[in-house]
Order: sequence, then C-alpha cells, then structure tokens
Amino acid sequence: MAIAPLAGKPAPREMLVDLARLEREYYAHKPDVANPDERVSFGTSGHRGSSLRGSFTEAQILAITQAICDYRRTQGIDGPLYMGKDTHALSRPAERTALEVLAANDVEVVVQRDDGVTPTPVISRAILVYNRERTRHLADGIVVTPSHNPPEDGGFKYNPPDGGPADTRVTGWVQDRANELLQHGNVGVKRVPFAAAIKAASTHHEDFVHGYVDDLRNVIDMDVIRDTGLRLAVDPLGGASRDYWEPINRAYRLDITIVNPLIDPQFAFMTVDHDGRIRMDPSSPYAMARLVGLKDRYRVVFATDPDADRHGIVTPSMGLMNPNQYLAVAINYLLTNRPRWPVRVAVGKTIVSSSLIDRVVERCGYSLREVPVGFKWFVTGLFDGSLCFGGEESAGASFLRRATDKDGPIMALLAAEITARTGKDPGEHYRALTGEFGTPYYTRIDAPATPEQKARLEKLSPEAVGESQLAGESITTKLTRAPGNDAPIGGLKIIARSGWFAARPSGTENIYKIYAESFKDQAHLDAIVREAQAMVNRALGR
Repeated sequence: MAIAPLAGKPAPREMLVDLARLEREYYAHKPDVANPDERVSFGTSGHRGSSLRGSFTEAQILAITQAICDYRRTQGIDGPLYMGKDTHALSRPAERTALEVLAANDVEVVVQRDDGVTPTPVISRAILVYNRERTRHLADGIVVTPSHNPPEDGGFKYNPPDGGPADTRVTGWVQDRANELLQHGNVGVKRVPFAAAIKAASTHHEDFVHGYVDDLRNVIDMDVIRDTGLRLAVDPLGGASRDYWEPINRAYRLDITIVNPLIDPQFAFMTVDHDGRIRMDPSSPYAMARLVGLKDRYRVVFATDPDADRHGIVTPSMGLMNPNQYLAVAINYLLTNRPRWPVRVAVGKTIVSSSLIDRVVERCGYSLREVPVGFKWFVTGLFDGSLCFGGEESAGASFLRRATDKDGPIMALLAAEITARTGKDPGEHYRALTGEFGTPYYTRIDAPATPEQKARLEKLSPEAVGESQLAGESITTKLTRAPGNDAPIGGLKIIARSGWFAARPSGTENIYKIYAESFKDQAHLDAIVREAQAMVNRALGR
C-alpha cells in the first residue's frame, strides 16, 4: 500500500473542506435514484456519504428518517427515540432534517440539551437504561455520524431497542423503504418546519453526560486509577467525547489532560492519514502522529474518534498500539480480573482480527465466537449476556455490562486501569503475551476491484480456491461463513498452520481488502499476501 507524501504531516490549508459548499450541496443536490451511488445504502455502520458526491443529502435523510418511523410502526416501537450527533459538518443539518420528520410523525425524541453533541456509546447506554425491566413502549435511537471518516462525509445509523447497531434484516428493510420513498420524490415523507420540530411537545432536551459518566464506575475500577495518581492524556480528535473528559476528571478526581480541546468541522488540526486524506482514525499512526509524540510525557495517552466509538492507545513502551495488539491485552486482562464474569460466556472477535486473541481466550478457559466484520454481530450476545466482550480489528469494542455499541472511552480508561493495577502499561503486557504465544505479523492492504468483481468476491464458495498450499504450508480451512454464527463473511478466509488471510470487498469503494497474519516472520507474511492476491485474482477470473 503506497503511503502518501503528506502522511503524518499537518494538513495543508488547500486540503480543508469548504464548509459552506458542503452545507449548500446538502440542501441543493437532488439524488439521481438511477445512480447506485446516490441511493440509500446501509453498510456495516449505517448510511454514509458526502453531499459533494450526492450520497448524503437532505433528500436521503428525509427518506431514511421516514423509513425508520415506518419501521417503528411495523414493530410496535413507541417509546422515546434517543438521537445524538457528532462534530462532522454535515451532522447538524442532518439532525435538523431528521427532527423535522420525527416530529411530524409524533415520535418522542430525546436530544442533548443546548444543541450539544453526543458519543455513540452514550446513545446506546441511554436506550438500554430506559428499556431495562420494560417489555412494552421500548426506546430506540439514531446516531448522526460517519465515525472516523473524512470531514466532508456524513453518516446516519439506527439503533433498535437492543441498543446496538441494527442488523442486516433491519437495515435492509429501512434501506428498501427509503429508496422507495426517494423513487417517488419523497411524497410519502411527513415533515414540519424545524422551528416547530425543536419546540414540539414530543421533542425533549436532556443532559446525557451525567448518567454516562456516573455509570463508568460500574465497568472500570476508577478508584485504582485515582489512587495511583496516573498522569493521563486524551485527544478527543475534535469529537463528541470532548465535553465528557472534564466531568470524568471531576467525578473521579483523575488527572487526565485534554491535549486538544478544539472543535473544528474542518478538522484542520489533524495530521494527514496514510492515503493523503484527513481522517480522524485513532488507530492510524499517521493520523495520531502528534499524540504519539506525547508518549513519554504521560503514563498512558489515548484518543477517541468523532463519535467516540473507536479508541487509540499510546504507551511509553510501544507508542501507538495497533488495535489487534490492544484487543489481545484488554481481553487477557479482563478475563483474569473480572472474577464475577461467568466462565460460560464467550469472547467475540471479527473474522479478520488477530489469531493471538484465539490463543489468549483458549488459555483463559473461555470460548471464542468469531463473526463477520461489523459490530452488529456482537449486539445480541452483549445484550443477553452470552458475550462478555466484543471487539473488532478497526479499534471498536465493548464489554459487560456497558453498552451494545462500540465504546471508546471505556476502552481508553481500561488502559489506565490495567496500568494502575499492574504497574505495567498495555504495551508491556503485549510483549509478555508475544513471549508466551509468539509474535503475530499482521497487515491489511487494498487492491482495486470493479463492482462486478466485488460482487463475485462476496459470493465466492470455498471450492473457488483450488490451491492446497499457502506460503509453504498446507491449507487447513477455507471459510466463506463465520464459524461463530454461520453468517456469510462476504468474502473468503484461508487458514494454514502458521498464518491466514481473508479477502472481502469494500462496501463504499471499488477495492477489495486483504487481511493477513503470520506467526512466523515478516517474510512469511509477505508471502501470504502475494499468494492471497494471486488466489483472489484467479478466483475472480483476472
């Protein structure tokens, strides 16, 4: 994967998005429903796009919100709908649009007071708290966010009463209904003016901060962090968690320095990501370059992305940990430091996460549930308690008993708890794990693919790969369905004794992604990647 010349450097002014044009196009552009790129499309985390590409506009948000209202009626969901937004420029106008539709449909909506922003896990928790002990009049939610995507992007996702991201059955229904509405010019959309919607009796303004902050003591040992006096630092990356860290400091008497308190929809303070774009990805060493420079000034430094569902961990011992490394450490620590967790519960990981996790879970005496890419596959297990932890390689995780959506702040504070209780930072714990289980060499690369090739890759059968060897070892397993739930993985995973690769198409770009891991060395990993590309190309007839 080629690294852009600007990667890790401050974003130049000419790269910054034109906010006025972004909002103007949001209202002015009329989607071409004959163009697949301008139709509503729910990927692993809701509908995402940009007004500059015609894929995130007022018309689409009107249709999606009406579709959610229609879905609620079909399911008898008539409790409050909790709605939050992040700090992307398109999030505020999309929230306004959604409120106009929700008010017209007489939906009871709860938003953060004073037009505030709200992290994704806060909405998830609010839904679960409201629904606790209820079987009727259940709550659900909407989060307006494209997560860590570039500043010009917008995103819109629905969380049903289980509090987590909606599964494919729900998103498929909403997507189809929204596109039907778009096809007919949104004549089926109910709407009132924003001035009426924001003052409607059905629109409620509450403070989400206190409840979320106060509940942290139930999942993190805040006392041990306070008592050891750790010097900590956080960069909210200009996102929705910014207004939560000082209340956390006050409530628990911690020493967390907010090293970057700026809120800027252009995200001009960011360093450029690997591909030359601005992206608020807390797991990217290029996007996190400034924070990595602070590793020796604090005991642990962490970051969350704009909607705070992803985490990044920086330690003096290793600098920025990649997500697989920290997930293995977090799982090992939790399984050995949460004595009240029942052994019968399982640990969830995505099919492209490191196999180091498998080894840790087996040694701790727990079972593993391996699922396709997307946090939605963990929701049911976290909701019913059959999963104690769900984590994915893209730096999203949550654990008992917190939320059924990814929760960046608890994963950040867990790094502080680990350091406080053990006297060693997560990087030191990772080195201990590799001493016990071996060092994994992991990578992810992108390769070009046409829409037709992506569709073919998504539907491959194990028999499409005729090879019996991978990088000098016999292939032991060929998967197109996840072993943890038998759901299609939307691609292929090939496993040998000392390594594996998985290939799956991107949902938003004309590329496919190869994930690969070796427990031998870098040369073995390179061989796996080369052979993976060759296998996929042959399977796609290229």
